Amino acid sequence: MPERVETSSPDGVDYGWVMQTTFVATIVVGAPLVAALSTTATLPTWADRLEFAIRVGAPVWLVTSIAVFAYAKRKQT
Repeated sequence: MPERVETSSPDGVDYGWVMQTTFVATIVVGAPLVAALSTTATLPTWADRLEFAIRVGAPVWLVTSIAVFAYAKRKQT
């Protein structure tokens, strides 16, 4: 069995876990939310679709990242 190349001993919050969990949670929660909200908007061009995805997706990502960080901070005992 080869030795592990990488180990982690985080002091406090494990930011790698926070980033990975934020990424997955944003896709799982954010993608359906953006898709559902896009049904109520008129998006005739790809530029409009891109702008809409950024305007809606950025706040979803921000809220998700803050929630995941708060959860990690609270559970770090």
